[in-house]
Amino acid sequence: MSVARVETAGITPKEYKTDQQVKWCPGCGDHSILIQLQKVLATRGADRDHTVFVSGIGCSSRFPYYMNTYGIHGIHGRAPAIATGVKCANPELDVWVVTGDGDGLSIGGNHFIHTARRNVGLKIILFNNRIYGLTKGQYSPTSELGTRTKSSPGGSIDYPVHPISLAIGAEVTFAARAVDTDVPHLQYVLRRMMEHRGTAFLEVYQNCQVYNANAYGWATDRQTRNEHIVYLEHGKPLIFGTNRDKGIRLRGDAFEVVELAKASQDELVVHDEKAANPSMAFRLAQMHYPEFPEPLGIFRAIEKPAYEELLTGQIAAARKKEGPPKLERLFHAGEMWKVG
Repeated sequence: MSVARVETAGITPKEYKTDQQVKWCPGCGDHSILIQLQKVLATRGADRDHTVFVSGIGCSSRFPYYMNTYGIHGIHGRAPAIATGVKCANPELDVWVVTGDGDGLSIGGNHFIHTARRNVGLKIILFNNRIYGLTKGQYSPTSELGTRTKSSPGGSIDYPVHPISLAIGAEVTFAARAVDTDVPHLQYVLRRMMEHRGTAFLEVYQNCQVYNANAYGWATDRQTRNEHIVYLEHGKPLIFGTNRDKGIRLRGDAFEVVELAKASQDELVVHDEKAANPSMAFRLAQMHYPEFPEPLGIFRAIEKPAYEELLTGQIAAARKKEGPPKLERLFHAGEMWKVG
């Protein structure tokens, strides 16, 4: 389903803001995501009466209070399930899920996986700060191995979940990653996911100033970030570096970094976000700093019938075959037993 729109003339981001005080800590990356999404909604003329934000529990889950649209502040980890119900009940709505690495990947991991595999027409933004912020700094499913927190004083011995890998493993039809401080790129990815039919998943690297400050310094430092990240652009080779003098090629079964002065551009991996087979997108999701530059952008964007469209088709077919629904007929349908 396309985004429900109104005439964009005169619409400003202010129209998507509420009178609620934004209660995130100063310097938190959540502020940037909120502001950029409000700007994108205004630019695209999103109809507030057809827009719903659903969240679970966590710092990120305050989001619906700050959006002048419909909203549901749900329970821990269940935002995708609630949002699925909203979307299936009214497929014309634009339904967003806002979650965090704890809410979405710990107690909510199962709901996230099945939403992605079903291709429900939701737009899911996962705020990833690699820590539990709301509950005061415990390690989360995405915390790096060895992370020392109040709940892991000896260092976390859990291997971290990589959200993009998980999403692509569930064969999500749209997977992307952005950083809170890269405003133009974040806006671009938000615009792209708005137009996607089916499950659109965006992971945003964002800072928790209080409990995990500078978690992504390698991706946000203006002096060095271009050496540590590579932007994925459809149909273009993977080139990075401050002077754009390095690239990624596939040698045998593994990626390797090469200097362009010593290699031909013809050897480089060319990104194809529309590839039907998700194997290359999954490979890219396995590239992590510091061994490789970490990919930002759209890993995968393919077309496949959305869950709610298939469901609506089944309902229409059943009504055509059976006629108008009648409760009495339902009560007497199927096999019946008499208990003596």
